[in-house]
Amino acid sequence: MNAKIGIIGGSGLDDPTLFESIRDVEMDTPWGAPSSSLREGVIGGVPVVLMARHGRNHTIPPTQVNYRANIWALKSAGCTHVLASTAVGSLREEIRRGDLIVPDQFIDFTRSRPLSFFESFEPGAPAHTAMADPFDAGLRAALIDGLSALGYSFHDKGTVITIEGPRFSTRAESRMFRIWGADIINMSIATEAIMANELGIPYAAVAMSTDYDSWKEDDTATWEAILAVAHANAEKVLELFRHVIPKLA
Repeated sequence: MNAKIGIIGGSGLDDPTLFESIRDVEMDTPWGAPSSSLREGVIGGVPVVLMARHGRNHTIPPTQVNYRANIWALKSAGCTHVLASTAVGSLREEIRRGDLIVPDQFIDFTRSRPLSFFESFEPGAPAHTAMADPFDAGLRAALIDGLSALGYSFHDKGTVITIEGPRFSTRAESRMFRIWGADIINMSIATEAIMANELGIPYAAVAMSTDYDSWKEDDTATWEAILAVAHANAEKVLELFRHVIPKLA
């Protein structure tokens, strides 16, 4: 397989020194400019392309991220697969700060962002993308195998609910999401997964649990605390990608 892996970096993983033979490539798309230039390089002999989801300096709020342009740019750069990293809040006691999660389902609770490439249909050819299993099974298996081999504390499945942001949940919302069956919460993954599936790109994510959202009375999320855990965990995700990507070739 001639793989080329797109990597979307979230909080704590926006601009890592991840690979060799680095070069930056500017990209434009029919949907406008992506969040950042594409940083191309090599990991274990496999070509990779890094996209900083929120921009190199984390200046783009979640709803203002041009998800369509980001996924389109990675596809246009020849990426055959996409791996994403993201910081998430835990909605379950057993998902602790610092744990890694490989989600298998999402709930989309966004309201104000484009959610499809299909703004119109060709006559007689409506496009309705299957989304029953939105995260690619092969990529998820590779991430799970890698996490097992590295000995990190992780959960091999979970439902992520994606909210609009940039604000955090109220306690009532957080408790509602738990009742709905969500295990973790963030502001980006569902949207990216939708776009990748519409373009036929296998997509999977590894999530870093940084906090307990708002449902725990004695433990409310703050941005400062989230960043501290995300930065501490970023090296684990980098090591995971270094371990997994050569096996995808």
